[in-house]
Amino acid sequence: MPDKSALKADCGACFGLCCVALPFAKSADFAVDKQAGRPCGNLLADFRCGIHTDLRERGFQGCTVFDCLGAGQKVSQETFGGRDWRRNPEVSGPMFRVFPVMRQLHELLWYLAEALEMPAAASVHPEIRGALDETDALTRGGPAEITAVDVPAVREKVNALLLRASEEARRKVPGRKRNHRGADLIGTRLKGADLRGANLRGAYLIAADLRKADLRDADLIGADLRDADLSGADLTGALFLTQAQLDSARGDAATRLPEALAAPARWTPPSA
Repeated sequence: MPDKSALKADCGACFGLCCVALPFAKSADFAVDKQAGRPCGNLLADFRCGIHTDLRERGFQGCTVFDCLGAGQKVSQETFGGRDWRRNPEVSGPMFRVFPVMRQLHELLWYLAEALEMPAAASVHPEIRGALDETDALTRGGPAEITAVDVPAVREKVNALLLRASEEARRKVPGRKRNHRGADLIGTRLKGADLRGANLRGAYLIAADLRKADLRDADLIGADLRDADLSGADLTGALFLTQAQLDSARGDAATRLPEALAAPARWTPPSA
């Protein structure tokens, strides 16, 4: 079973894979178009970002909310044994194909590890532990084995377990719980809304007004929180919430978060 600390990005041990392997299109999140496998123009020779401290100001907001969950350093240091794509161009193609697969597998590992930390979901823990071990084993194969992984099939199996864990965890929340799974809530006014224990899996909450909303124990797996206003909201115990989701949202010092997550430095102080 992997240590959860291994599911956190260590850019110093990675060969800038998110800046090379992945494509992005010119948009509000990226200032330019970039094809998969082509290094970003801001990537330095030592694999660091040349505009890291000014990404938002330079039009690369999408970079500030990306989290590889440790996939970058695993591909760089384990799958390819520390061989970087610049000095070893023969590994570039395989490495760039492995990285997106590894990123998805690490995301599933993160969610499975979190589910094991939910006491209310203890009845599902044996199956979750088994799925976690199986998924972890997939990340430790060779390049050809990893790229051959049927990620949708793995995700389907894991999601079924995560949903069961979520249902068990939210069952302890008293009262009627809202079901907004996959709902289009873009820009919706939900200030002060009672969303405790709600199912918000995959919901589109882009630019939604969630100020002072009660999101305790809500399932937020896959919810799009870009520019959502979480100022003063209570996300204590929120299920499957990630740092990347918070980094894409807005909030303030009054926003209450799960212990494992941190408020982005750019969040504003609480309003008077």
